[in-house]
Amino acid sequence: MAAPTGIQSPSRARIAERTLRTDRWWLAPLVTFIGLTAWVAYATARVFQQDHYWVAEFHYLTPFYSPCVSVACTPEAAHFGTILPDHALIPYAAFSLPFLLLFRLTCYYYRRAYYRSFWLSPPACAVAEPHRKYTGETRLPLILQNFHRYTFYLALVITLINTWDAILAFNGEDGFGIGLGNIILVGNVIMLWCYTLSCHSCRHITGGRLRSFSRHPIRYRWWTFVSKLNTRHMQFAWITLGTLALTDFYIWMLASGTWSDLRFL
Repeated sequence: MAAPTGIQSPSRARIAERTLRTDRWWLAPLVTFIGLTAWVAYATARVFQQDHYWVAEFHYLTPFYSPCVSVACTPEAAHFGTILPDHALIPYAAFSLPFLLLFRLTCYYYRRAYYRSFWLSPPACAVAEPHRKYTGETRLPLILQNFHRYTFYLALVITLINTWDAILAFNGEDGFGIGLGNIILVGNVIMLWCYTLSCHSCRHITGGRLRSFSRHPIRYRWWTFVSKLNTRHMQFAWITLGTLALTDFYIWMLASGTWSDLRFL
């Protein structure tokens, strides 16, 4: 009798190579690893610098310190009061940063990004991973990824706070005015809204459980809008990392006196 083949064969093909792909499959995870590592290093350094976060003349507040709730915050920058004690290991925005981190860590795109680039699980399609077991997101700690929908609500609140900061920045010490900093702050907020609303959880909340769109025309329109944003979720994820870093760096340079704000009005 001939040996069984195909799905009836006793085992998979025995291929010693890690992959038969001949393209540069390692490039994407490598670039992702470098990009995310650089951003986390910069953000961590800035968060614990605890200085050069507020431009009093134009009321610019960097999103890395918003909301500023430490007793050490400049009073004018503490839009929502001060609650936290002054300590070198406690960020001024400790009420928002952990939730934003959880929102990004549990984001569907970022899961794919750091699973492939940091854990090599797997590093690319059709490439064997070094791990012997695969349990998915069914055990600790990865089972906590299922809380993503709840971190979405928290991210909405923080995005609203960032929006409020951008609005307040139009009224500086000399009254209403517009400068390059205002444009950067508003641009960052717009991108943050695009990233937050393009979230897969947002798409599910707006229309994922509806059985009849015709009976809910308003929710259907909103779901359609969110679905269009959702197709660019990966791009918004990277764009917002860039706009956050740019906004913080620009305000840092202004607050430290390195350069002056370009004023239009």
